Amino acid sequence: MTLLKLSIQIFFEPKKLYRASVGEVPEEYYELPIGQAEVMKTGDLELTAGAGALLLTTAILILLFWLGTRNMKLVPSKGQSLAEMALDVVRVNIAEDLLGKKDGKRFLPLLTAIFFTVLAMNIPGIFPGMNVAGSSLVGLPLTLAVVAYVTFIYAGLKKHPGAFLKNSFFPPGVPWPIYIIVTPIEFFSIFILRPITLALRLLMNMVAGHLLLVLCFSATDFFFFSVALDDAGWARFFGIGTFAFGFIFSAFEILVAVLQAYVFTLLTTVYIQLALAEEH
Repeated sequence: MTLLKLSIQIFFEPKKLYRASVGEVPEEYYELPIGQAEVMKTGDLELTAGAGALLLTTAILILLFWLGTRNMKLVPSKGQSLAEMALDVVRVNIAEDLLGKKDGKRFLPLLTAIFFTVLAMNIPGIFPGMNVAGSSLVGLPLTLAVVAYVTFIYAGLKKHPGAFLKNSFFPPGVPWPIYIIVTPIEFFSIFILRPITLALRLLMNMVAGHLLLVLCFSATDFFFFSVALDDAGWARFFGIGTFAFGFIFSAFEILVAVLQAYVFTLLTTVYIQLALAEEH
């Protein structure tokens, strides 16, 4: 939490923090008390700035799909075509490809919701002023990981009521003495590591990307507005470099946002597929 708070401070106030570090102003002037956040007040409603950005992103996503699907036609319009292409990424390339048409159709609403939720929550971290991405705070990845966890256990228990847990703990074909080693490993891998790794993979990728942007743009501010003001003209050359890298990493973060949504949904589908497999 301290590292995340520090990264947010650096992103928005690099020059002020530098001035505080060299003693030009009291350091306490720029300290942010733990638990305090910027809020937007509307009547009796209070929202953190980050939550407001995520709600805005969600509203935009819903609006885009509504505009694309409000007037469905046999010969699709441009908006309908874009919406269908986006939905087919999940339906064709993930659900039907791994689960088949029957089970793919059954789990499609959940997989679609996961994909576009992760995508919509990843995007805000790229734009200045929208705070960090929703998926770079542990609550969202953990919630989605729990949903995936409950789903694949439910799928396995429903299709193989008596065999799912037995075959998960005692894989067929393994000599009985080896179960002393295999059973704890299988339990830890399937029922503990899967949701944890799902959540941490998404969380760490988005945090790392945001920290890269923080470093690039805070370095740009430092070279242009701190060092350069002290008649160190050479600093501007470094500032141009860090500014260029900041834009490059911003473009890369868009790719990462889409890729992480795809990977999270794909792994959820793989876990469901393993739970439905006939070996259970």
